[in-house]
Amino acid sequence: MTGLPSGLSVHPVPGLPEFAPGDDLAAALVAAAPWLDDGDVVVVTSKVVSKVEGRLVRVEPGADREAARQRAVDDETVRVVARRGPLKIVQTRQGWVVAAAGIDASNVAADSLVLLPEDGDASARRLRARLRELAGVDVAVVVSDTFGRTWREGLTDVAVGAAGIEALDDHRGAVDAHGNRLETTRIAVVDELASAADLVKGKLAGVPVAVVRGLPLKRPADDADEGTRPLVRLPADDLFPYGSRDVVPSRAPAAGGLRPRTGEREAVAAAFRVASAALPEFPVVLRHGGEGDGAVDVHLTDALTTTTAVNAGAVIGAAIVQLHAQGWATRWEPVATAGGTSLVGRLWLGDPAP
Repeated sequence: MTGLPSGLSVHPVPGLPEFAPGDDLAAALVAAAPWLDDGDVVVVTSKVVSKVEGRLVRVEPGADREAARQRAVDDETVRVVARRGPLKIVQTRQGWVVAAAGIDASNVAADSLVLLPEDGDASARRLRARLRELAGVDVAVVVSDTFGRTWREGLTDVAVGAAGIEALDDHRGAVDAHGNRLETTRIAVVDELASAADLVKGKLAGVPVAVVRGLPLKRPADDADEGTRPLVRLPADDLFPYGSRDVVPSRAPAAGGLRPRTGEREAVAAAFRVASAALPEFPVVLRHGGEGDGAVDVHLTDALTTTTAVNAGAVIGAAIVQLHAQGWATRWEPVATAGGTSLVGRLWLGDPAP
């Protein structure tokens, strides 16, 4: 067939060895792919990068491998997002939200577990520089890993490290063919490259590297290369910070103090409206107000009885969960003695202290 339009091509790199800590990944790549050229994108599975960097957890003979894996997940976790049985969706130190902290027990010896690279972007930069040193080629590098996807079955590879390529292609402000201005469109180019490469690497073929050729690269300057950092969604933009099963158990009083944050009165008012609507069987009317100091006094308007106290506790608890789900840190201080006053407690809220 003739006259085919130009486009991308994706090429597996077979013949690579089984890697171990300290191996020269770049040298093995140059030997296996002497055809590497300027402008190529080298996509390397994170497992290989972690192996050569020694990001392994040893499982002692006779030890329970799954128990060791769960301990490693806990060590790599900064926040549990959701869980179901032994499965945990967590946020890692690198900022990724992923099942089991991205710890892999497949395609590795039974006495080891593989962690994600400590810093996938730094790994990509080192590999890119080493390929330039050995082969004289100017390539981009993407470090990939397999992630699940919210609300969709099936797995796909995404980028957990990148160098020499802009992670996002930002179309905001552009105008389409119909005159519509794009407001939110940003394409995760490095994720799409990771997925394309996985089509030729496969999961069981023992091919951990692929090369994408023909993509016009948007290259950041070396001193401005952010790698995959632009892909990490900031807490303020995260509409789903907690799994529905974990909102209540993940709520804990702020132990390290609170930093002031504006808008506490509005947030508390909204939280109590939600709580009251969710618990109409607890007809407790609360008065709340603050002085902009992060403290909100909560009062009962009815006489203090066991019933009103229990009902107030239910509504306050629901309000605190709502505040927590909205990103507020809280600390509840009940009054020392409730006799003779309508005040039942003071709710402190703000941002967690660093």
